[in-house]
Amino acid sequence: MGEIVLPRRMFLWCMAVLYLIAFVSLYMQIPGLYGNEGLLPARKQLRFTGKPLGEQLLASPTLLWLSPHLGLDTQSAMELLCLVGAALSLAATLVSALRDSVVFFWLWALYLSMYQVGQVFLYFQWDNLLLEAGFLCILVAPMTLIRGSRAVYEHDRITFWLVRWLLFRLMFASGVVKLTSRCPTWWGLTAMTYHYETQCIPTPLAWFAHQLPVWWQKLSVVGAFVIEIAVPLLFFSPLRRLRLGAFYLQILLQVLIVLSGNYNFFNLLTMALCLSLLDDRHVRSWLRTSEHAKHKKSKLRSWLCNILELTVLSLIIFGAIVCFDLKVDTTARAITSKMAFTFHHFSHFLKSVTYPCVWIGVLSLTWEILGAMYRCACVSGFLRRLWSTLQWTAFAAAAATMFTISLMPFTYIEYDSNSKLWPGVRQVYNLVDNYQLVNSYGLFRRMTGVGGRPEVVIEGSHDGVTWTEIDFMYKPGNLSTPPPLVTPHQPRLDWQMWFAALGSSSQAPWFTSLMYRLLQGKMDGKDSSENLPGDAGVN
Repeated sequence: MGEIVLPRRMFLWCMAVLYLIAFVSLYMQIPGLYGNEGLLPARKQLRFTGKPLGEQLLASPTLLWLSPHLGLDTQSAMELLCLVGAALSLAATLVSALRDSVVFFWLWALYLSMYQVGQVFLYFQWDNLLLEAGFLCILVAPMTLIRGSRAVYEHDRITFWLVRWLLFRLMFASGVVKLTSRCPTWWGLTAMTYHYETQCIPTPLAWFAHQLPVWWQKLSVVGAFVIEIAVPLLFFSPLRRLRLGAFYLQILLQVLIVLSGNYNFFNLLTMALCLSLLDDRHVRSWLRTSEHAKHKKSKLRSWLCNILELTVLSLIIFGAIVCFDLKVDTTARAITSKMAFTFHHFSHFLKSVTYPCVWIGVLSLTWEILGAMYRCACVSGFLRRLWSTLQWTAFAAAAATMFTISLMPFTYIEYDSNSKLWPGVRQVYNLVDNYQLVNSYGLFRRMTGVGGRPEVVIEGSHDGVTWTEIDFMYKPGNLSTPPPLVTPHQPRLDWQMWFAALGSSSQAPWFTSLMYRLLQGKMDGKDSSENLPGDAGVN
C-alpha cells in the first residue's frame, strides 16, 4: 500500500466535523432528555457519595463528577461540556494544527462523559462507533502541539491500519448478524420490501424506493450481503485496485442508505472510516495535482496483478450467482434470486472463516509494523533514529493491544471462535469495557414492521371529548406531509418512540416519564412535538 498522508488528514478532518455534529445535535436535546425536568434526569446517574474523585472516575468515567466543584448542576454541566466539545471540534475543523492527538483525546473524553449518563437515549451503535473511532484518532493524529510542527511519522501506517480493522469489523459483522439472527425476511431476500416504509425516519426518496419491483428489492438484498460479507475481505488485499474497488462499493452502499433513510451521522462516520482504504496516489488523482504521476510496474507484474484481480472479482460474482441462485428471466425481464444455502451451511462457513479473518488481521498488522520498523531504521541521525524507534515501539504495542482487545467483540459473531480466545484477552477487555474502546456491531439484525408499521400515537385534549394527535417533529405521523430530511442530526426521542412501538411499555420505562411531562406541559417543541396543547390531557 502506498503512502497514506492525505487519507489520514482527510480522516482526521472528517472526525472533527462528525464530533461537531454529534455535540451540537446532543446539546439541543439536553434539557428535554436529561435536564432536571427531563425524561431521564442525568443527575440520577451520579451518586456523590464523598468518595475521592479518582474512584468516581474509575467507576463511571465522566467529567460530570466535576460539576459540584464548578458550582453547576448536572444539566448545566452537560451543556457546558457539549459547548466545549462543539467549540473544540469546530476549531479542529478549521485549523489543521488543532487536529492533534491531545485535542482528540479531549473530544473523546467529553463525548464519553455524555455517554456515561446518556442512558437509553445514547445507547446507539453509532454512539459506540463514534467513541471507538474517536479513541483511534488519539493514536492516529500527530502530537504537533507537544512535539513540534512535524505531522508525519514512521509509525503512522500502523495506527491508521486500526481504522481499517474497525471498518472491517463493522461491515463484516453487520452482514453476518442478518443471517445468524434467522430473520425470515433476510433469508427470504424480502427485507427491503419492508425496510423503506418501516424504518425509523425515512426520507422523501424512500417512498420511491419502496415502489421498486420485488425482484429488484431482492437483488438489492443480495448486493448488500456481497458488499457487507464478501467485499470486506478485500480491505486487506495486497492488490491496490481491489482495495479501491472495495472502497467504492462501501461508499455506494452508504450513499444509498443516506438517500433512503435518516440515520444521523452514522453513514457519514462509516464513509470516514472507508478513507483508510485509500492512498496518496489515488487521492491525488481526485485532486489532479501536479504531484500525481503514473506508477510504473513491470509488464510481468502488471499482468500478474490483472490476472489475480480478475480472478478475485470472478470468484465473488460466481459465488453470488451460486449462493443466491441468480437467474435471468427474459420473460419477466427480471433477475430472480433465492437463498441456495441453509442456516447450517452458513454456520459452518462462519465457523471456518472467523478465525482465518483474525489471522489475516494479524498478518496485515504485522506487515505494517515491520514496514514501520524498516522506515525507522532508515531515518538519518542516531538521535532521530533512536527517537523514531522508541515511538515505533510504543505505537506498535498500542496497536497490537487494541487489535487483541477487539477480538473479543469481533468473535461474538461465532460462539466457538469466541470461546477459544485466550482468557487474558477477556480480562483486559473487561477492564476497559467501561471506556467503549472496542465494541461489537451488527446493524439491522432483524427487519421490523413485517406485519405493518407499528406506531405509538399520543393524543391530547382540552375537554376530554375532542382529541388531537400530537405530531412529533421528525417521526412519521401526519400522512399529508412528506418525511423530513434530518441527517446528520439525530432526534433521539423520535428514535426511541420507534423502538417503543416495537415492544411493550416495560421495555421503555422512559415513556411513563414522557406522558407525565406532556401532562405538565414541560416538553417543548424542539424536544418532542409541534402541536401539543399547553394544558391538555394526554391519551
